[in-house]
Amino acid sequence: MKMPRKTVLILLAATIVAGCGARDDDVTLTRIRNTGNGPDEFSIIPGKPLQAPEDLSTLPVPTPGGSNRTDQNPLADGVAALGGNPAAVNAQAPAASNGALVNHANRYGGTPGIRQTLAQEDREIRRSYGRVNVLRILPGDDYVQAYRRDWLDAYAEERRLRRRGIVTPASPPPPEG
Repeated sequence: MKMPRKTVLILLAATIVAGCGARDDDVTLTRIRNTGNGPDEFSIIPGKPLQAPEDLSTLPVPTPGGSNRTDQNPLADGVAALGGNPAAVNAQAPAASNGALVNHANRYGGTPGIRQTLAQEDREIRRSYGRVNVLRILPGDDYVQAYRRDWLDAYAEERRLRRRGIVTPASPPPPEG
């Protein structure tokens, strides 16, 4: 029994259209996956060792779902290990001691809400590229392909700056000749 050509084409078109739809809002361009049968060793963070306080009345009131004294905080622990203040990790605004740095960085003006703007632009790039790249035949990272046009050519930028007479001390000197 032979299927008519028109029926085969309709089924093929329906399959292609069905494969293009129903994507999540968050299009992930990187393909890092746990392919083994065991646990993901990077998602397991052991707690800090338990310690008995000097005075039990100084213990904080338990907060369900809140933080615990034995919870790991790798970022704050890293800051403390490098001699910094671990409380600065949780700060919402720059410290007053960094006022001169903030003023110097904003000397030409700043864009309020730049993080939200960049997050929205990133969502749009990932969404548009994720819809175009439906056929993922070869393994690889789509992040590189999606952002390739936004890359800075460091050598071309260095040549441009040197032509304008701007010193680029972190770069090797131009070749003689």
